[in-house]
Amino acid sequence: MTTGDLLRTEFEQEMRTTRRILERIPSDKFDWKPHEKSMALGGLAAHIGNVPNWAVFTIRQDELDPGSVKMPPVTSTEELLAAFDANVAAGLAAFDELTDERIAGSWSLLVQGKPLFTMPRGIVLRKFVFSHLIHHRGQLSVYLRLLDVPVPSIYGPSADENPFA
Repeated sequence: MTTGDLLRTEFEQEMRTTRRILERIPSDKFDWKPHEKSMALGGLAAHIGNVPNWAVFTIRQDELDPGSVKMPPVTSTEELLAAFDANVAAGLAAFDELTDERIAGSWSLLVQGKPLFTMPRGIVLRKFVFSHLIHHRGQLSVYLRLLDVPVPSIYGPSADENPFA
């Protein structure tokens, strides 16, 4: 098994978990915010739904300026899930092309055309794609709790779901 195979397996697992939490978002609460400084539920969900596509940028490109990427707006849970599923499919296709040599290659994040950071592509996948998604998924689970929406099991039981029971 290659490093790319291991990363793809982790991607698949995280995407299944992420979809389970996105499925629970109530469409009528997309504008809801837990605090005035917080992102709206729909914006946070759309961001999470787009992160799987970052795997495509990271694997197939050597750099990315996020300002050049336009996220299509989503106004319902159904649109969100359709976009997420398409982004996951694109991510999986990109992982099929990933070689160990490519994983070790450099990748840069640009801001207005200037490098913010450059690091090995494999590290970028772990930090910029996986960990970033997991961070925002955690935020989303708090939003759901505050809205009294049952929170799914993520890495173990939640107060609402116990896969071990």
